[in-house]
Amino acid sequence: MADHGKAKRGIPPKADFNAWYPAIVEIAELVDKRYPIKGMDVWRPYGWKAMRCIDALTHEQMERTDHEEVRFPLLIPEDLLEKENRLVSLLKRAREEGVDPSELRHDEEDAGFKSEVYWVRHAGENDLDVPMFLRPTSETAMYTMFPLWVRSHADLPLKTYQIVNTFRYETKQTRSFIRVREIHFFEAHTAHIDEECASRQIAEDLEIVGRLMTQMSLPVIISKRPVWDTFPGAWYTIAIDVIMPNGRTLQVASCHHYRDQWAKAFDLTYQDEAGETQYCHQTTYGMSERLLGAVVSMHGDDNGLIFPPIIAPIQVVLMPVAAHKSEAVGPAVTAAADTLRSAGLRVKVDDRDLRPGQKYWDWEIKGVPLRLEIGPRDVDQGNAFAARRTGGKEPLPLDDIVAAVRAQLAQVQSELEARTRAHVADRVHSLENLEQEILDGHIYEVAFDGTDADAEVIEKQTGLTILGDAMTPFESPRPCIVTGQMTTRRQNLARMY
Repeated sequence: MADHGKAKRGIPPKADFNAWYPAIVEIAELVDKRYPIKGMDVWRPYGWKAMRCIDALTHEQMERTDHEEVRFPLLIPEDLLEKENRLVSLLKRAREEGVDPSELRHDEEDAGFKSEVYWVRHAGENDLDVPMFLRPTSETAMYTMFPLWVRSHADLPLKTYQIVNTFRYETKQTRSFIRVREIHFFEAHTAHIDEECASRQIAEDLEIVGRLMTQMSLPVIISKRPVWDTFPGAWYTIAIDVIMPNGRTLQVASCHHYRDQWAKAFDLTYQDEAGETQYCHQTTYGMSERLLGAVVSMHGDDNGLIFPPIIAPIQVVLMPVAAHKSEAVGPAVTAAADTLRSAGLRVKVDDRDLRPGQKYWDWEIKGVPLRLEIGPRDVDQGNAFAARRTGGKEPLPLDDIVAAVRAQLAQVQSELEARTRAHVADRVHSLENLEQEILDGHIYEVAFDGTDADAEVIEKQTGLTILGDAMTPFESPRPCIVTGQMTTRRQNLARMY
């Protein structure tokens, strides 16, 4: 067993990621896992503020792209689940048999969703005539209403989203943010006049994903999932996977192109310009609290969290130093804090009666990007002394504190981006042949254009999972790792959470 070193201030070394991660989310007061239902953590104020900052970025992107926010009920009647089960079962069978879904009849096969949802069968002391379940996602709820909102081509595109809690009966080992039973979930659902318009929506979704991942400095692989790993209700699925510190990947978001399959099941039609009835084409785009788990995982270190400035619950913490030696210290700290808040920065003044070292440790653990200290000498010199969470210290002029702080935060962001690039370079390697040694904690990119049977050979021989086609193919053809035929298809192999 590897010796990962001793815990520092109660934090296991990050090299022992499986011990570090569950410890840090509680030590940094993001969640409390002691709630008496497994997989349903209590969000603590600091963790909830961080999640809300991520949500704010999402809201901003939705507003920019003309999505409208909605709020659907938590409860969904059982008959809608059965309707979804029949549809998904039909599409799954059509895919397996290689035929068009229209050639098959709907059957009553249970697609497995009933075992994944939480049921509500009683209201008070009365049995419900129609049992209900807590939403796992909202296709069935939303698509029941969409036909009431769409009548003609003038009503399209319909672009909606909501940020809600979803519920899934997770049977695997739970892990805060990464695998939970109550999920903080973003979902966008859209309807369009045809396949081409829906495809443009997928392209827009990927642009949004790119912006969000860049803002959070997350190392991602974006792949079109192989057919066997595509949601049965989708024509295709594009997944966004973060490369975690231990080299595994964590899916944090996905986009599904549904074509008109769901519209046919839910009778979602519109009148085109010629007065003909047409089925809508639909897409979904979803993300979850896994984003916060990825941020914690990627940017944290042996001393605690490191938040990218844009989503830090507290961007700047100000600390008065030796205020008892000068009456000017307190007012200087207050003035600097007010100035920074007026500029829209998230600021905390730590005037607790504790030793400076204890305060440093507290904010280091919580990952605040920038610490400013102001003492008697700093006041005399017109400065605040700045310490970046990513390393580096220097004085900042109090008379230009906003510009100086923004520059410091930009340095923190730049350093996180550099670390992310280095992480990708360290973890992603080329696999030239199946005899090559597979190293633990690595992701491999391969040229692959084989069949499902060929893919099974790769997965069995490497012990890794095919993520799917990368969005960027190889610039020039390479021999497929199984068949030897030349291809530009770039695919990634990884161990997944």
